[in-house]
Amino acid sequence: MGPTAWPTGYMENSVSYSAIEDVQLLSWENAPKYCLQLTVPGGTVLLQAANSYLRDQWFHSLQWKKKIYKYKKVLSNPSRWEVVLKEIRTLVDMALTSPLQDDSINQAPLEIVSKLLSENTNLTTQEHENIIVAIAPLLENNHPPPDLCEFFCKHCRERPRSMVVIEVFTPVVQRILKHNMDFGKCPRLRLFTQEYILALNELNAGMEVVKKFIQSMHGPTGHCPHPRVLPNLVAVCLAAIYSCYEEFINSRDNSPSLKEIRNGCQQPCDRKPTLPLRLLHPSPDLVSQEATLSEARLKSVVVASSEIHVEVEHTSTAKPALTASAGNDSEPNLIDCLMVSPACSTMSIELGPQADRTLGCYVEILKLLSDYDDWRPSLASLLQPIPFPKEALAHEKFTKELKYVIQRFAEDPRQEVHSCLLSVRAGKDGWFQLYSPGGVACDDDGELFASMVHILMGSCYKTKKFLLSLAENKLGPCMLLALRGNQTMVEILCLMLEYNIIDNNDTQLQIISTLESTGVGKRMYEQLCDRQRELKELQRKGGPTRLTLPSKSTDADLARLLSSGSFGNLENLSLAFTNVTSACAEHLIKLPSLKQLNLWSTQFGDAGLRLLSEHLTMLQVLNLCETPVTDAGLLALSSMKSLCSLNMNSTKLSADTYEDLKAKLPNLKEVDVRYTEAW
Repeated sequence: MGPTAWPTGYMENSVSYSAIEDVQLLSWENAPKYCLQLTVPGGTVLLQAANSYLRDQWFHSLQWKKKIYKYKKVLSNPSRWEVVLKEIRTLVDMALTSPLQDDSINQAPLEIVSKLLSENTNLTTQEHENIIVAIAPLLENNHPPPDLCEFFCKHCRERPRSMVVIEVFTPVVQRILKHNMDFGKCPRLRLFTQEYILALNELNAGMEVVKKFIQSMHGPTGHCPHPRVLPNLVAVCLAAIYSCYEEFINSRDNSPSLKEIRNGCQQPCDRKPTLPLRLLHPSPDLVSQEATLSEARLKSVVVASSEIHVEVEHTSTAKPALTASAGNDSEPNLIDCLMVSPACSTMSIELGPQADRTLGCYVEILKLLSDYDDWRPSLASLLQPIPFPKEALAHEKFTKELKYVIQRFAEDPRQEVHSCLLSVRAGKDGWFQLYSPGGVACDDDGELFASMVHILMGSCYKTKKFLLSLAENKLGPCMLLALRGNQTMVEILCLMLEYNIIDNNDTQLQIISTLESTGVGKRMYEQLCDRQRELKELQRKGGPTRLTLPSKSTDADLARLLSSGSFGNLENLSLAFTNVTSACAEHLIKLPSLKQLNLWSTQFGDAGLRLLSEHLTMLQVLNLCETPVTDAGLLALSSMKSLCSLNMNSTKLSADTYEDLKAKLPNLKEVDVRYTEAW
């Protein structure tokens, strides 16, 4: 029999799935091509597709949606849970065997189970585990929906030693870490991952289990094949660490601000504390007494909660350099607030047992991540902005444990790693400031500080600028460490004298006295004096105005030549087709009259170029044709405002760097960029 209706312009949602009694492929004679027959109350409906593929897709889709509707109806009113469990298993098997290639096929059963669990909160633990095991096959290739994540989190908290955590949740969390692109869009996935790791930490082996899990995520090779694993792990760690201090952070409106802490709570606070958090202020009389410059009375401010106990001890009034003016209402610099010195406050934080375990677990994970060479550059970049709350930075246990990670960065010879010790931009503090003497995180005699200075000085940084910063902010610690025989700090003090960083004569004499007080310092200062005498002879007026070294000359040949007489008049130096490298830059910067430098076809690189840009600011002509310089070094040339002619032929110059140089070098008239990206 033919159909009762031939719908025109049919859309799939024009028929209610609850009304469909049957779906069939037409097989009777003379039936229209590519048609489906739907049995509905009162008759049948024909659906005609454009081709057999689309018809089959419709057929399977309608069958699937009809079954899903049936299961939703059955599971919405559960009576016997053994029957419900059987229906869930059947539903999962149906989803796994469906020929439809659609993510919704697997998500629909998970959403049904998620709703079922949210509406039935009186299930036993065994019933919970049976349901989790039943849907486990679907979780192998699908993220759990948000409500199901909450159910999993609850299970991890209540039964961390359950075998379900190891056998079922492990592959689910592994998939999340490998494939999740943004925890901001699915925060419950992050929370589930966080609770899963804490559950692993509750096992008998504790951190050993967590360590093996991290190893499994990295893989056995030297390079992790999954680029999303590290960012996702770091995101989980940061969120977990934040949660340890969250109660105190949320009470920040009712606790002393950093400005009040630093100033000893001198300003009256009219905020009303909310229980269970209370701020106990000293009396007005004591506050007024503490404001007197001649007194250094000990006061305390206590903030207590169920999880956190914060005690702030105030000593003498802060030095003018570290205190904000009375009329300045802006929040002080973070490091200024937390600096450990007689002029500032000392803040100690005690966490509750659960928060303390959470903190220990996730800081340990950060330490594990820093041990992988391939992960360290990305980890350093992610942590460079100091993405931790100021309460964490004031917590001695946290900064002491995190010191291991910072030490790993300081030991890494790769510039992309140790450069992250510095701040992300000018005016913002970095790990270098936090862990230097006087910083809130410094708990040693400056060993880590010396290690950071050593690695930073050895890289391609602007040496003079870095030395100026040390002289302005850390000269005292540098001199103290040099006095104790630290070789790195002895070298730093010698460089400050050599580059005329210190203008004050008394300070110069104090540095010299410091150097002469130790054997290594005395020896290096004598070498400095010898170099200064040679430098005076080198820069003495006289000698040639033009000089060309023979091809195949080396750095040692150039050094030997420049030490043989006076070159104060040398204006034009050609090192073309020689074997000199960036190492010769330390000799070139001593030529006071140099205006033209030819480095064509040498091995002179970025490190040397950075050094030249700091010292030879009067250079007018520079030939870098066929040298291994890159954008990293070429960008430093923007400080050489006197450049009139620049040859970058056959270098790794990019178009963006070329545009930047043109904008910053106003006197540049002749430029050769042939055979570069900018050509």
